[in-house]
Amino acid sequence: MHDLIIIGAGPAGLTAALYAGRFRLNTVVLEKINIGGQIVTSPTIDNFPGFPGGIATHELIEKMKHQVDDLGVVVMMEEAQEIIPHVDAFGLNSYKIKVCDKFIETKAIIIATGAQPKKLGVEGENRLIGRGVSYCGTCDAPLFRNKEVVVVGGGDRAVEEAIFLTSYAKKVTIVHRRQEFRASKILEEKIKANHKINFILESVVEEITGQNRVEAIKIKNVKNNQLSNFACDGVFIFVGIRPNTEFIKNLLNTTEAGFIITQPDLRTSKAGIFACGDCLEKNLYQVVSACGEGATAADSAYKYLLMLKG
Repeated sequence: MHDLIIIGAGPAGLTAALYAGRFRLNTVVLEKINIGGQIVTSPTIDNFPGFPGGIATHELIEKMKHQVDDLGVVVMMEEAQEIIPHVDAFGLNSYKIKVCDKFIETKAIIIATGAQPKKLGVEGENRLIGRGVSYCGTCDAPLFRNKEVVVVGGGDRAVEEAIFLTSYAKKVTIVHRRQEFRASKILEEKIKANHKINFILESVVEEITGQNRVEAIKIKNVKNNQLSNFACDGVFIFVGIRPNTEFIKNLLNTTEAGFIITQPDLRTSKAGIFACGDCLEKNLYQVVSACGEGATAADSAYKYLLMLKG
């Protein structure tokens, strides 16, 4: 029986593990794909406190993992397939987590499984990720200083990122499938007043082209189906994110899109289960905020375990 199982080894999960280790909790971290999570698709992080000029993503994750290792927290490369609640004879909650063909028992859980950016699903997109295709303007904007980039999307995040990109890029062109934006009117007014931002509306991206880096996109007008090529150095895609919460959809309260609903202390609808990082319903999806949530979730789990002992 473990004190705590953390599911996910991105920045939120690793920070939770760091705090859990300092609380001397018997903790295991489960990670199904790669340590670092979604952020490893970006080569550098330019806005993490304490690293002026940015830090290589792999270097930051290695430092975080080293801290966790030093505290004796075990990271297992295993997928959590199912969480099964259990109530003992004293009415206390515990959980069994299915991993491959076995179960791991724990008194508390922190879910830090993150989210994935929704992809366009077009030719060239996967091949050019990290070579001009990005899903985070805040992370990668400095790589496109004085270059021409495309932003795909029409919601708040797409518009906010387009505005941010103008601090670095020479020109930003927003490609949106509708004539009207889904973003708030205030944001729409800002982009229309920004001389660096252009628009290609009622259009969709059909293909991203380039040999070793993004060189252009192929665009289709949804009104007349006319195809055209548009030269650019980068493509930033903001058509939404999808939380990695399929395995808990019948266990915890979530939004319609699958994001976990939590209280301010990051407890979920089930006693003893907490959540942090990009799998949450929240406003800001950044590494630094995920780390803060990891610390909060671990602190709340620690207090919950103290209550069980009491």
